[in-house]
Amino acid sequence: MTVDVSVIGLGPMGSALAGAFVAAGHRTCVWNRTPGKADALVAKGAAEAASPGEAVAASPLVVVSLSTYEAVQEVLRPLAGGLAGRTLVNLTSGPPPLARETAGWALECGAAYLDGVVLTTPSGIGDQRFLQLYAGPPEAFAGHRATLAVLGDPVYLGADAALPSVYDTALLCQLWAALTGWLHSVVLVGADGPGGGVTATEYTKVADRWMDTVRHFMGTYARQVDAGRYPAEEFPLDLHRMTMAVLSHASELRGVDTGLPELFTSLTARATAAGYGDDSYARLVEFVRAKPRPDAVFVRP
Repeated sequence: MTVDVSVIGLGPMGSALAGAFVAAGHRTCVWNRTPGKADALVAKGAAEAASPGEAVAASPLVVVSLSTYEAVQEVLRPLAGGLAGRTLVNLTSGPPPLARETAGWALECGAAYLDGVVLTTPSGIGDQRFLQLYAGPPEAFAGHRATLAVLGDPVYLGADAALPSVYDTALLCQLWAALTGWLHSVVLVGADGPGGGVTATEYTKVADRWMDTVRHFMGTYARQVDAGRYPAEEFPLDLHRMTMAVLSHASELRGVDTGLPELFTSLTARATAAGYGDDSYARLVEFVRAKPRPDAVFVRP
């Protein structure tokens, strides 16, 4: 179904968003502060608004992609009177408090507000393998889900507008941890073996299949973290620590930076020194936290 949608902000991400709407056949109105940014989109069929107010008036669905929440407020606050009855989707990155503040302001203006995060770079827009995270009124998300789906795979997190920002930060943490671990592994296997070792491409073919095992551990440990109980079953922290010592030694022998294995070992050593050597790896969550959970208990398998 063809839907009228306006996109405010035509940086690399905003242009990709607008381009996906146009490609999907939606009547798309665009606006950008800097002249000329809309030319390529207009050539593909988009309409260029002369002002942000004109862009808001053109469509019941308004998607905003600007540099900061402050920029969002600067552009939209003068338009408060024209937002009533519209759905505002803010895909601007920012901290959770500003997401809640913007949601409250939009509600006062009579607009439905969805805060969101697109978990890809501009080149990935339109690819269903990449997630988008949204939060806000469930009826607003349900009403526009099909339109937003042309950008990627839309996932609804709940009514709290701050949730996409919270998830975004946490997922980036996981991304950097995973990529840094992968880089360490690539250097480690590349520093050994005939002919100078294994290539990154060869190693990654095996590492990609290994991720099924990692996902299994994450699912098991997630339930333990939620329950505050950490039975080890077959892989206790004492065994993790012994294996980490092998990793540290191998890294030293092969001239690989030891900072990452030292981080693993230090965290695990604190837990085992506190008497939790028979617990699972999930016990380390209590040492990652600034303050341990009061209901966390020591449980042997």
